[in-house]
Amino acid sequence: MTNQDVNDMKLYDRVGRLNGWDFSRVRCLTEGARPDLYAEASCWMRPESLMLDIGTGGGEAALQAADRVRLLVGIDRSAGMIDSAKAHLARVPRPGVRFLQMAAEELVFPEAFFDLITCRHAPFSAEETYRVLAPGGVFVTQQVGEGDKNGLKAFFGRGQSAGIEPGTLLRRYERELSAAGFREIEWEEWDAAEYYERYEDLLFLLLHTPIIPDFGKQDGDEERLRQYVERYGTARGIRTSASRFRMKAVK
Repeated sequence: MTNQDVNDMKLYDRVGRLNGWDFSRVRCLTEGARPDLYAEASCWMRPESLMLDIGTGGGEAALQAADRVRLLVGIDRSAGMIDSAKAHLARVPRPGVRFLQMAAEELVFPEAFFDLITCRHAPFSAEETYRVLAPGGVFVTQQVGEGDKNGLKAFFGRGQSAGIEPGTLLRRYERELSAAGFREIEWEEWDAAEYYERYEDLLFLLLHTPIIPDFGKQDGDEERLRQYVERYGTARGIRTSASRFRMKAVK
């Protein structure tokens, strides 16, 4: 695990304690995005499938799959996020869903237990994922690329993955998946334009993600954000950019 991973996990847990990382309130229009990860993974979902979602956060996204599989288990290292996920589940109960606090590096499940494993914008252990996946099972992950929000990061003079060569994380995960024993490893990369409807939407994003490290704790951060909004505000919203990659691997 790299130092960056450790730092991201500390922030991730702090965010979970604050609000469960509930992004359902954020209004954002995206152009050029690929289908949602869970929609993409739906072709491997079966009524008898046992599915694990790593880094499930508030659970809203993973719950899209609840009616397509026999059992959906969402895990997250943050107790606050799991509390939020359980609250979402309580509003629309589903008997085949469980949310558990758990680290991706120490999965407390039997070997070859799950038929499908998903992971969206969260760290994972290739070895542990391989261990708990059944033979022939599929692992699908979507991650944030180094070029994400480049314009915004340049405006602030700092940012997540700043100075790191694009494709670094993708290549690292490819090596780790291959070393763990996965086969048929495939990936795709893409960039998209994002338009945040309101100042508050972009402010929420920066306060609850590591895009701009310690946003709000450095003098002038809020003023810089207002200047960014003035410069990049459009009729469609406040323009930013997204960089993503998706990987699929078979055990």
